[in-house]
Amino acid sequence: VAKFLDASGAKLDYRRYAETLFDILVAGGMLAPGGTLADDMMRTHVCVFAAQEDLETMQAFAQVFNKLIRRYKYLEKGFEDEVKKLLLFLKGFSESERNKLAMLTGVLLANGTLNASILNSLYNENLVKEGVSAAFAVKLFKSWINEKDINAVAASLRKVSMDNRLMELFPANKQSVEHFTKYFTEAGLKELSEYVRNPVVIGIVWSSVMSTVEWNKKEELVAEQAIKHLKQYSPLLAAFTTQGQSELTLLLKIQEYCYDNIHFMKAFQKIVVLFYKAEVLSEEPILKWYKDAHVAKGKSVFLEQMKKFVEWLKNAEEESESEAEEGD
Repeated sequence: VAKFLDASGAKLDYRRYAETLFDILVAGGMLAPGGTLADDMMRTHVCVFAAQEDLETMQAFAQVFNKLIRRYKYLEKGFEDEVKKLLLFLKGFSESERNKLAMLTGVLLANGTLNASILNSLYNENLVKEGVSAAFAVKLFKSWINEKDINAVAASLRKVSMDNRLMELFPANKQSVEHFTKYFTEAGLKELSEYVRNPVVIGIVWSSVMSTVEWNKKEELVAEQAIKHLKQYSPLLAAFTTQGQSELTLLLKIQEYCYDNIHFMKAFQKIVVLFYKAEVLSEEPILKWYKDAHVAKGKSVFLEQMKKFVEWLKNAEEESESEAEEGD
């Protein structure tokens, strides 16, 4: 299929027929509003909806789309629009068709063919109200996490500010950490449940710790005051940062706090080093934060502050690996 589409692109005007092409590849024919096939069309058997309902088959289809879009870059925007449309049509598809589309979308998100912003379509009021969005999200996140891991998924969500909207997959009366955790844990996605729960808990703990003190307004004194105060609470914070994702969450909370409270701007690196020494934060999340997991707030200032410490961490890691190899 991929070879045929690649070769046909030279003859056919994919720019003009992009929506029709993607309709056929996914649903087997042109789609009418709502998700039904237009004009009682006969469905072609070479499409996602007519394929087997398993991850391996959806991975093969993902390769077809990936190769097609890499070959014809101008199709990228059209494909993204197509997926957004398909997500809005979910109620018009059968449960099996939704499952296949969810698995395919998860794989395409993992390999970078799609941007996580397409998930906005799942927040459609009718889809949420009838439970379609949450059920679709289960299959989608399972295939996405299967291809990558929860840290990579979290980073993609964070880039498009979707990380704090996941509870909106449920109606307003069910938008609680408890309901989200129960639903996705029972569906076999414990890591996603923890990803949503931990930021809430860590955010509360961090805010509570920082609100118990009247901070000095002088920049040169507040860093010393903060280190002294946070040293006492390191064991408490360590109890809530037992995995990489929760440590990264704490790092982001520290970054946001230091930016929002301007007299803390120069204290960021000192706080991170304190928590590293106190084993609240470990090496890997710090390096991850520095590389690509930081937020925009005060980015240039904080990255510059952390530069020497990060270099030291990298050198220590290399020395450790070298010693391990010599020991072998």
